[in-house]
Amino acid sequence: MASASCADALRRGGADGSVLLIGREPDLPYDRPPCSKGYLRGSVGRDDVLLHPPGWYDERDVEVLTRTTVLKLDLDRRVARLSNREEVRFGQALIATGANVRRLNVPGAELDGIHYLRTLGNADAIRADAPGKRVVLVGGSYLGSELAASLTELGCECTVMMIEALPLSRGFGDQAGRFFLQVLEAHGVAVHGGHELERFEGRDGRVTRVVASGGLELEADAVVVCAGAVPDVTLARAAGLELGESGGVSVDRCLRTAAPGVYAAGDIAEYESVVHGARRMRIEHWDVAFSQGRTVARNILGQERAHDAVPYFFSDISDWASLEYVGPAFAWDREIVRGSPEEGSFAIFYVAEQRVVAALAVGRSEDLVAARRLIVSGERLGERAARLGDLDSDLDEL
Repeated sequence: MASASCADALRRGGADGSVLLIGREPDLPYDRPPCSKGYLRGSVGRDDVLLHPPGWYDERDVEVLTRTTVLKLDLDRRVARLSNREEVRFGQALIATGANVRRLNVPGAELDGIHYLRTLGNADAIRADAPGKRVVLVGGSYLGSELAASLTELGCECTVMMIEALPLSRGFGDQAGRFFLQVLEAHGVAVHGGHELERFEGRDGRVTRVVASGGLELEADAVVVCAGAVPDVTLARAAGLELGESGGVSVDRCLRTAAPGVYAAGDIAEYESVVHGARRMRIEHWDVAFSQGRTVARNILGQERAHDAVPYFFSDISDWASLEYVGPAFAWDREIVRGSPEEGSFAIFYVAEQRVVAALAVGRSEDLVAARRLIVSGERLGERAARLGDLDSDLDEL
């Protein structure tokens, strides 16, 4: 996503040099969210999730090599060595190698029927294996909740098992967590919070049971592990680029590495956020990758642009509930609710030291417009913060 958006912005900005995208996946750049939603359920086809149709790249003179890996970057010689044994010279480079799923190293992890989801191919495998079966989702954040909904609609009996007490509560707090718990349970999904995975058990080489802390045992015909992802910095590390505290590639506010003309974007970029008071942060989300790709293009074109987009996230738990979020908030001391969670239309403003640092909305997208402006301004609201929860109050006036 980051590379494709960068290529698009380069051509739109008048770049007339050669542009080459190299990726190890078999497909052209595509949206990942449908992997757990429409594509998994079969309502969206493979071509529908592509960011651009094949002809788009030819029309813009953008060369794409799929099923190809960059094995080495020689930053002194400005050469990339590829898995097809070619060497490519470059003037400027964007490293956007994304992330890999975090695999769990517990007894029984090698059993058949245990799946991870990151790519279209993973979604194909889950759709071929899971429908009509008892499925345990290990993890209760975005992916676990989305998969529970999609697999329920495919006729699965779904159970979510997670370390946190409530689904999605790690990033959004307990008020939001209680709402999403009710949504899942109302549609027949069993949820077990506060449990840590201990092992998988099986028979004849296939998983049959998930065993967790506290004596919890869940029968399973299939399992999908939703334990997050880790940045794929193998190439960057081998090239000698500096890594940050979160394990990503260290870049400045313009997404530049310490190597001249070399940028990093997407899941691997640990950047200095001008929106968050120069805090260094790394965010895994396709929309962030998309916007960072455009920032890189502007800087390749010499515009000296800091990446100043407020990160935006969304999640569709089938058609049961949809959430939108701007932030992120790493810590907050107050949650102010606007609207009614009971009626399924509300926003939660996350406030730290009297400043809005993030906001979540369900059915109230318009509230995120004001939230985004308040995040950027960093204004201390003082007693005015109470107006965030007053439906009769005009948020624009804040």
